[in-house]
Amino acid sequence: MPFGLCNAPATFQSCMMSIFTDMIEDFMEVFMDDFSVYRSSFKDCLDNLCRVLTRCEEKHLVLNWEKCHFMVRDDIVLGHRISEAGIKVDKAKIEVMTSLLPPSNVKALRSFLGQAGFYRRFIKDFSKKARPLTALLY
Repeated sequence: MPFGLCNAPATFQSCMMSIFTDMIEDFMEVFMDDFSVYRSSFKDCLDNLCRVLTRCEEKHLVLNWEKCHFMVRDDIVLGHRISEAGIKVDKAKIEVMTSLLPPSNVKALRSFLGQAGFYRRFIKDFSKKARPLTALLY
């Protein structure tokens, strides 16, 4: 799909959803060109992975094997650490955030708030804490 088309991401997501529609929410999640296959047992996960890879072959989808991670119990998915324990913050991202210089203009503040907002689910009362900074945008 060509880059630069305004509806390309939505179209691509729609295609991925239609290709894997019978697998999504049962044992697979899809977000653009990233997908995760899961199950509680190793055997079930392996069976489901085989089904997904077979579907990729049938639909002529090409996977970048260097970016594939198979049968892992703990991994970074869409910027979050996912494991049997649940969803957690990626410590590397937090280290980057804490090493940033304080924002010195509106653009930098907007960028910081966007990065911080990515982890709002892990920060109690995030909106209240961010309100003084958000007020500086107006």
